[in-house]
Amino acid sequence: MTAGWLESLTLKGLQALEAETAHRVTVLAMKSGLLSRASGTPDPRLAVQFWDLHFPNPLGIAAGFDKNAEVPDALLKLGFGFTEVGSVTPKAQPGNPRPRVFRLPADEGVINRYGFNNDGHDAIRKRLLSRKKAGGIVGINVGANKDATDRIADYVSGITEFADLASFFTVNISSPNTPGLRDLQARSALAELLEGVSNARRECADRTGRRVPLLLKIAPDIVEEDLKDIVEEVLENAIDGLIVSNTTVDRDGLSRSGPYQALGGLSGKPLFRKSTIVLAKARRLAGPGLPIIGVGGIDSAETAWSKITAGADLLQLYSSLVFKGPSLIGEILSGLSAKLDQHGLTSLREARDREMESWASEAH
Repeated sequence: MTAGWLESLTLKGLQALEAETAHRVTVLAMKSGLLSRASGTPDPRLAVQFWDLHFPNPLGIAAGFDKNAEVPDALLKLGFGFTEVGSVTPKAQPGNPRPRVFRLPADEGVINRYGFNNDGHDAIRKRLLSRKKAGGIVGINVGANKDATDRIADYVSGITEFADLASFFTVNISSPNTPGLRDLQARSALAELLEGVSNARRECADRTGRRVPLLLKIAPDIVEEDLKDIVEEVLENAIDGLIVSNTTVDRDGLSRSGPYQALGGLSGKPLFRKSTIVLAKARRLAGPGLPIIGVGGIDSAETAWSKITAGADLLQLYSSLVFKGPSLIGEILSGLSAKLDQHGLTSLREARDREMESWASEAH
């Protein structure tokens, strides 16, 4: 039996399970070492250097898959260039009641309303300490507890707690599943938040000797005026990058099959166009210097290439693995190498922004 047949059978088995159960089975399988390592020789043209980090390739796993830092090294062995743990909150919290994850097979989309379920700072810190010398790029996505009276203090706590362990930080203010969280994208609230986490990062750098890169993850549902305010605040506060984007509450364009009206954030293929337009608009506003990670609907080398030409420096995916399995990682990376050959380029940076104006001119 070939590896392709085995993966196909495994996917069918997982898709027969309830969505959250299937995810848990996958994580347990990875912890047990049941998933194979990536094969092939990495293409050095796909390597990317940002801040003090060397990414062996631009493709990462988005936050949400490994909420509790259980399998960062297994993910890296699958071929990802980097991983992102979380979202992590100071106190452990169960999240929203189940069921809270819904597949939309006809649309290759996923709706989730997890609500920042995670084991909390203490438990996740212990896991990350146990792999501290393992190497690889492992970012930490920090969030706020649902019942927090001071949400900014929760974000600051995340920076302080993990400054000696995080390859980079993502400040997540864009999940639709914690009531009021997206209000932090409003300019006055955002300015206060970014000042708080920046000060915490600076104090930690004095202690650890390293200035951990800080990235801001935004929603795809913001209007252009608000996006302009966000980018200006990011630049004014010397934030190191943007992640565009989180899930959407929009349901336009769905086939109206399955639980498409379920409350929560929509990801996967239906998010691709909206998130790519916002990515390009953010790139146009920020200029060429700000690193941007493109997320949303990446399910092939073609869509990955589109994100790069729209303005992304790095990429993340998650939902497409539900439908296509881990072989997708290698397919995307080999496809990006083929794109470089096709266009006679020596690096992905040479391709970045080629279609930015075209994407940015569209309405989202």
